[in-house]
Amino acid sequence: MRPVTLPHLPSTAFQVTGNDDLLETLLLPFDQRALTWPEDGGALFLGARAGAPLQRRPLPGLVCAQDFRPEVDALRRAGLPLVDAADGGRYPLVLLLPPRQRERARTLYASALDRLAPGGRVLACVANNEGARSAEEDLRTLAGPLSSLSKNKARAFWTGPLDGAGDSAVDQTVLAEWRGLDAPREVAGGRFRSRPGVFAWDRVDPASALLASHLRAGLKGRAADLGAGFGYLSVELLERCPGITALDLYEADARALELARGNLAPFADRAQLGFHWHDVTTGLPSRYDVIVSNPPFHGQGRAERPDLGRAFIAAAAAALAPGGSLWLVANRHLPYEAALGSGFDQVETVAQRQGFKVVHARRGRR
Repeated sequence: MRPVTLPHLPSTAFQVTGNDDLLETLLLPFDQRALTWPEDGGALFLGARAGAPLQRRPLPGLVCAQDFRPEVDALRRAGLPLVDAADGGRYPLVLLLPPRQRERARTLYASALDRLAPGGRVLACVANNEGARSAEEDLRTLAGPLSSLSKNKARAFWTGPLDGAGDSAVDQTVLAEWRGLDAPREVAGGRFRSRPGVFAWDRVDPASALLASHLRAGLKGRAADLGAGFGYLSVELLERCPGITALDLYEADARALELARGNLAPFADRAQLGFHWHDVTTGLPSRYDVIVSNPPFHGQGRAERPDLGRAFIAAAAAALAPGGSLWLVANRHLPYEAALGSGFDQVETVAQRQGFKVVHARRGRR
């Protein structure tokens, strides 16, 4: 991941409140004394997220690695220290919340083993409806016998003490294979590079393709792509609309944004390009004539989050210059009409197909 300078946030930690069943279950082995928190050396939390369970108990030496910008911001507000996932440190405990995408999850297991100090353990937790049993079986395949417990409709599981990645319990053939499972590769007939774990990583997303097919060639000026992913819509916008002179890509997933840099490299002489590791729901720092977006409607779980799309619409409305336009695609059932109506002077549904809707919304000229 390309190093990114984070904006200044207050040094005083904010207290996180509310329930987080997954974090509660992840830490349950320590509450039940099945595991003991390391006295020395601390712990690395891969794919960390902030939550009240991390602040209810002392966790000396805990450091967090995360590449999803909203979670990074939340961790910093909570006063939890962040490190680069590739910093090379070794820890007596590595925690992780594996994602649903299996190749990415397996690569994270391999990374966890590579970060273990001698005698260290890997501890993971997965919700039952996110594939907990198959996730546990994957770690067992890689690292040998596990212990586990279940609560809060989730499952925590952990290895025995291991002498790092070279331990005899670790399947070295599987480890070597899984280290590279999420490596970048060509997709869409070689037109783009993508990698497991980013949105619609192995294909052109059909909703984005539908939006691209309706972009009007006369769009011009400064543009932004909100939730740019690996850059598909940005490429389409530049290819279809010769009047676009500058394009900013906003993406919360640092891994996807780095792919977008590569995929947009051939257009560096065509338009001024900007790449922003940014949480769009917090607003945009610049003004634009055109905004395109296929906004997310899930967080990092399976539950629908239409509030995310509404926040993208509000950010677009605030960032568009007078007369500027938003081109948006979404699942047809998502309730965005009120947000569009309050933020824009003209709203038109230009297409409905394959369960998606393409919307063109325009700001007034005053």
